[in-house]
Formats: sequence, structure tokens, C-alpha cells
Amino acid sequence: MKAYLLDRYGKQQPLRLAVVPDPVPGEGDVLIEVHAAALNPLDSKIRDGAFKPLLPYKPPFILGHDVAGRVVQLGKGVTRFAVGDEVYARPRDGRIGTLAELIAVPAADVAHKPANISMIEAASLPLTALTVWQALVEDGRVAAGQSVLIHAGSGGVGVVAIQLARHLGAIVATTAGSAGADLVRSLGAEHVGDYRKQDFAAVLPPQDLIIASQDAATLACSADLLKPGGMLISLSGPPDPAFARAQGLNALLRLVFTGMSWGIRRKAKARGAEYHFLFMRANGDQLAEIAKLVEAGAIKPVVDHTFALEAVNEAMAYLDQGRAKGKVVIDFARSA
Repeated sequence: MKAYLLDRYGKQQPLRLAVVPDPVPGEGDVLIEVHAAALNPLDSKIRDGAFKPLLPYKPPFILGHDVAGRVVQLGKGVTRFAVGDEVYARPRDGRIGTLAELIAVPAADVAHKPANISMIEAASLPLTALTVWQALVEDGRVAAGQSVLIHAGSGGVGVVAIQLARHLGAIVATTAGSAGADLVRSLGAEHVGDYRKQDFAAVLPPQDLIIASQDAATLACSADLLKPGGMLISLSGPPDPAFARAQGLNALLRLVFTGMSWGIRRKAKARGAEYHFLFMRANGDQLAEIAKLVEAGAIKPVVDHTFALEAVNEAMAYLDQGRAKGKVVIDFARSA
């Protein structure tokens, strides 16, 4: 099969298109013929080497975290799926590799694709939708009438977060550039601040929940907006002690993460609030719930641009510009 390999870590290191052996599904796996695969900033960070302490993949390996396609083979013990099923997934850490024509994925990470959207649209959802679900539903426990600030509202996570928060009944504020303002309003954001021109902390009221995915300065300013009892969830760090314990990291890394997050945890605590670092995990059951919301029209995928498989490096370069409104997706049907 064709696949894109990362031969070595490096800033903007190009991926290599190669022919590699087809994967064989193990017990509990489904083998998926990939029809579309989305790119995420996580792919860029792994390529650049930023996540080696947490995700020590050994090059060469296949990159890619989002997939939509068709089941072509079942591993032993799989009963939830049948050959021919259309599915989507975010393979768990250690089992990534969606930039390939085939991928074997644990069945527990897979769900049936929403019936009312295309493969390209379905591939745009798993990583970002699971991140949003785990932030808003699991950690944030968002209820009707609460105020939620979602930074970078026109990005891949933001476009889904705005829609799910509105579905949950929250009053949604977001930050976006002028080019993305109309998009985020159309998705349900009631308050839109241009991060290039406004100090969001000066114009927004206190918030029950804030989802941040940007730099340390934005994170620190966000803490000043928390209500007592509120929560600040960061998708970009710094990791906190609870995350280190949950990951079973060694004592040195636990100590490092405790020190790295001490300042922002102290700032949140001073507001009577909490700070959480979220590193999403694969979950097929949650994807099944998300599929129901997509089919009901509560969540609509937002795809910025599609590329052919042979243009993965161009797609990665486009992603690295940070200007995509929604997701960047590789369309395998466009490949030669």
C-alpha cells in the first residue's frame, strides 16, 4: 500500500511517500480502507519532535490521526462491525497512521460514520470532536445558561466546540480574526472578539468555562476571566500533575510538569477556579454519540481545503500557516 512516512524528526521535515506492506488486523482490530484522512496541528508537532517525551514514536513511521473509510477485514472477536461498514475513527496513541491506504484500528476506537455526510466531512471530525466532547461534556460538564469562551473559534477544534456548546445551551464567546468572524457567528457564537485588535479580557464578562489552545500569554489572560467555580482547559499545555499521574509518567516528568503548570494553576486557584490540561483520548463510544448529533444537524463539519494523497506535504505546509478555517483533509479518491 501507499503510505507517508516520517523518516526523522525535524521542523517542517517533509514526509516520504512509499510503498509498504499492508497491515494485518490483530485480535479486536478492524482493517479500514482509507477514503479520507484529516490533518491536525498534532501531526505537525509530532513531526517537529515536540511530543517525543509523551509520544516517542520511532522513525520511520506513518503519521495521521483522523480517518474515514470502509471496513475490509475484521480481527478475531470483533462483532460491532461488518465488512463493508462505513466508519470513522481517531486511532489511539501508538496506533496512528491514517496517511496510508489501509490502517488497522482497535474496534473500540471506531464508530459508524454519520450517514448524512461525506467521507471527507467525516474524516474532519474524530480528533477535534473527541477533544471538544471531552472538554465540554466530560471535564467542563457544561449546562444550559453557562458562559463558555472558546479561543481560536475558526480553527479545527473551535468550529466544533462552538456548535456543541450551543447545543448544550451555553452562551458562547470566541476569539477569531476578521476573516473568520462571519463563520463563527454562523456556527452560533454570540460574542466574537478579534484577537488582533481587542483585549478579550477587557471586553468579555467572567466565564464559567474557557477552552484555550494558543500561547502562554493568552492562557494567562484567560485565567483572569474565570468565574469562581469555573474551569480553564488548555489543549496546548502546560501539562498538569493530574495528567502526569493519569499517563503513568515517571517521577522526573511528573516533577517537570508540576513545575511547568504551577503558575497557571495558582492563578486559576486565586479566582476560585480550576486549571486542567486536556490530551484527548480515542473513544469509539463517544464518536457514536457525536455521529448522532451530526445526523440530527446539531454539528456540521467544516472543511477548509482538500488535497490528494500525493500532495500531503503541500497540505502540511498549508496547515502550518495556521490560516485554515476548519479542517484540512486528504481525499484519497483524488489520488492517482
